[in-house]
Amino acid sequence: MTRPIIIGVAGAHSGAGKTVYASLILRRFPEWGAIKCTKTGLYCSLVDDPETLMEEGKDTRRMIDSGAERVMWVQSPPSDLGDVLPMAVERLSDLKGIVVEGNSAIEFLSPDIIIFIFGGDARNIKADARDILHKADVVVLEGEIPLELPKGAKVLGRSESDYKAFLEYIEEMVEAKEQIRSLLKKKSVHGKIPCPVARKIAEELDVRFREVGKIADELDIKITDCELGCF
Repeated sequence: MTRPIIIGVAGAHSGAGKTVYASLILRRFPEWGAIKCTKTGLYCSLVDDPETLMEEGKDTRRMIDSGAERVMWVQSPPSDLGDVLPMAVERLSDLKGIVVEGNSAIEFLSPDIIIFIFGGDARNIKADARDILHKADVVVLEGEIPLELPKGAKVLGRSESDYKAFLEYIEEMVEAKEQIRSLLKKKSVHGKIPCPVARKIAEELDVRFREVGKIADELDIKITDCELGCF
């Protein structure tokens, strides 16, 4: 089974507003689930108990109230996330998509779309968040930023008036991912697709070659006869 499309929501620091944007996405996309990732010192847990998730004030409650089909709360030391997160994704694998909130989760899951949220002060960014910033497809911030942003990333404001533009862009990206998946499956034969055909998919959809290559890897489709090194 092909894994659902995964959107990762990261932040420059705690309290940057990750849950706000995760909730916006969940309201927009029906039949999507969510994973909340929290770092712990010693123990691992994978929580899907409604009574716990619906406790007043929890981010998981906000996700459910925003329309998430199901929510998993992952609590784990960073060293064990590589084992626990795939289990959480597997439990939500029947859904159309998954929103994953948490910087550590993004490092392990390699989401299809990465959103990076700055707080009110763009100069306030944790050292371990900088690597995620450079992988971001969408950056949300206020004012100017004294850091180099990833090439090709969409930069949007973070006021309520910017929410519509944010959601429209995410919707476009999700649709493009779904189209790439559909065309790769349609045009591949016995798990293989020639490089010229894969390039044509990228050109028709106006996406980068590496994006098609990444999705082909996820689908376990091998791109053959690649002489130009596109993939």
